[in-house]
Amino acid sequence: MMKRSAGILPYRRSSKGLQVLLVHPGGPFWQSRDLGAWSIAKGEYDPSEEPEAAARREFTEETGWELKGPLLKLGELRQRGGKLITAFALEGDFDTATLRSNLFDMEWPPRSGRVQLFAEVDRGEWLDLALARDKLVVGQRPFLDSLVTSAQLPRPPV
Repeated sequence: MMKRSAGILPYRRSSKGLQVLLVHPGGPFWQSRDLGAWSIAKGEYDPSEEPEAAARREFTEETGWELKGPLLKLGELRQRGGKLITAFALEGDFDTATLRSNLFDMEWPPRSGRVQLFAEVDRGEWLDLALARDKLVVGQRPFLDSLVTSAQLPRPPV
């Protein structure tokens, strides 16, 4: 069965222009990775759950923030591995210093027999679209263009 994921790309208008909120995955594998490693706050869901409900749930689990208001659907993209991602957007403002992610456990170091807890998301940042495009995983970058088009936002200078 095809894996499905849903998430939310918050955006805000600031004195620095349009910014989006991306999250950095937690855990030792991602610790020293930056460019091409960030993501929208998202997660998997099963066929019994609606994509918007899953996106809201995953956003709260990964950030600790509750969303209010209607979401703007940005569309769906298929990742190279086959997973289908549905993304939504919402204009808002969150203090990244208050981000509180859920935890997962894994054996670390590998084959050590020791299980450790790690945050699913270790940080979030507000980024302008150019930097967000560099930091976002390649398969999610089209969501930035969809945000600009769907929300009728001004295109950033190239």
